[in-house]
Amino acid sequence: MDTQLADWIKDTPEGQTAEAILRKCVHCGFCTATCPTYQILGDELDSPRGRIYLIKQVLEGKQVTRKTQQHLDRCLTCRNCESTCPSGVKYGQLIDIGRKVVDEKVERPAGEQFKRNALKTLMTTPALFNTGMALGKAVRGILPASIKAKVPASRYNPHFASNTHSRKVILLKGCVQPAMVPSIDNATSVILDALNIQSMVVSESGCCGAVKFHLNDHDGGKAQMKANIDAWYPLLASGEAEALVMNASGCGVTVREYHHHFEHDPAYATKAKLVSDKTMDIGEYLLKQNADSVAALGTQVKAAMNQQRIPQRIAFHPPCTLQHGQQLKGVVEGLLTKLGFELTPVAESHLCCGSAGTYSVLQPELSSQLKERKLNNLMAGKPQAIASANIGCLTHLEGSASVDVRHWVEWVAQALSA
Repeated sequence: MDTQLADWIKDTPEGQTAEAILRKCVHCGFCTATCPTYQILGDELDSPRGRIYLIKQVLEGKQVTRKTQQHLDRCLTCRNCESTCPSGVKYGQLIDIGRKVVDEKVERPAGEQFKRNALKTLMTTPALFNTGMALGKAVRGILPASIKAKVPASRYNPHFASNTHSRKVILLKGCVQPAMVPSIDNATSVILDALNIQSMVVSESGCCGAVKFHLNDHDGGKAQMKANIDAWYPLLASGEAEALVMNASGCGVTVREYHHHFEHDPAYATKAKLVSDKTMDIGEYLLKQNADSVAALGTQVKAAMNQQRIPQRIAFHPPCTLQHGQQLKGVVEGLLTKLGFELTPVAESHLCCGSAGTYSVLQPELSSQLKERKLNNLMAGKPQAIASANIGCLTHLEGSASVDVRHWVEWVAQALSA
């Protein structure tokens, strides 16, 4: 695609990145077939191709309107289009640049701005979020349905494994997951402990930076990213920790792209690249372990199924951040099959569930339609339960599902408890 970027951006790092991405797009339209919002709305400007054209206009200095902002807002950033694109267009990077520029040029309504600022503050401030979630769980039974759906139900929660091993990995300290579903981190530590691997959580680390960054607070998000890099780099560089293991695919894709966010920063470029290179999803990491050890896990999982302590027949929802963002399509499914789970067929497994970070709050109508469509497809195979690999997806689905929805590590750890 021919581009003529405006003088105010063309020589900046963002402008150079955007121009390289725009030039790769040939407007073939393959992306429209897999875009969730285009399938619902049928508007070209609510497709990747249309949004790319809008961003091109903005960066070339054309008039920016509230309508432009709304079309970009409606994008889930699911990056399904990246999996589909034959030209390798890095749409996720482009939409981040476009949204930031548009927000600088178009003032949002006060109510909308308040909601976005509140989300940034609440979700990334543990003292506030933890208190609110604890209160919500305490009175969950009497909450209105719309609020109750945002508060996960209680579940089996093992203790965090405290055994010492020579092999060590780092787990993300995170922001919302420890308060919403603490069993995910605890379960991860239990599984790794069974493989003689110690889990460490570095106290100086925190939110991965995704929430602020994707709400166009790039400086705030990158400050959180730098804090994590400073906390993790010494352990990874020295070899004390062999990997940074992620059990939230939304955080995983963000950390894997730290190298991109700091490629022009001389103080952080090298450190960010090492952190990104050492980051692995928990499913990906387990598949790289000794085959006999994984088989031993499978033996215990199958025994728990036979005793009906955990479900065997499950529908797996692969988060967009796992299959499109990290390009790990089929990896967790392969592991679950090895462990003895029977995966039911799921149509349109490539489509987003509508969670998409803060999307379910900011775009509730579209999010609800996508959730209903996803649940219909997940339940079509009559599974005993639904599994996912990301805190946002599983809590989003759990609020409306008729069967249990869990992170798959929770069931594996429960199988190891006997």
